[in-house]
Amino acid sequence: MSETKKIKTALVSVYHKDGLELLLRKLHEEGVQFLSTGGTRTFIESLGFPCQAVEDLTGYPSILGGRVKTLHPKVFGGILGRRALVEDQAEMEKYEISPIDLVIVDLYPFEATVASGASEADIIEKIDIGGISLIRAAAKNFQDVVIVPSKAEYATLSEILAERGAATTLKERRQFATAAFGVSSRYDTAIRAYFANIKN
Repeated sequence: MSETKKIKTALVSVYHKDGLELLLRKLHEEGVQFLSTGGTRTFIESLGFPCQAVEDLTGYPSILGGRVKTLHPKVFGGILGRRALVEDQAEMEKYEISPIDLVIVDLYPFEATVASGASEADIIEKIDIGGISLIRAAAKNFQDVVIVPSKAEYATLSEILAERGAATTLKERRQFATAAFGVSSRYDTAIRAYFANIKN
């Protein structure tokens, strides 16, 4: 199994778009294909970069008020499929699942929404489901997939792209995965704290 992996397809799903343009530009220059939904897709296309809609990939629109967008085997199979496992590759081919090599996520601002004094209904809607699932899936499959779990990691990937193009080492992917599980842990801890402090 090769330690260095080429990034060919990136799934981008972010809440805040600031700081993303430079990273996207570098990825585009390296020939990376983009896949996204909603506002993120619109942002990518506004920069002049082609971007496939997740809805076109899965055959399903964004449903339930946006609660379900990326939760589909065509997305998660593309992230979790093990490139070195013949059985996984056979199933991916059977079900026409294309590999996804890079996942870039910026989660819904749960803590900021709580701090703003928003209503419980608004706070609940800022519990990210798809994004946190993408982070965990990509981090789990760090052998093959790069996970950028927040804008705090944009600079790290930009440095790698500048140094050797759209290719990462196993050590780098593991470091991204470590950061990803840190993001996931902090996010869930904040959500638990909110529920624990509800008085009624």
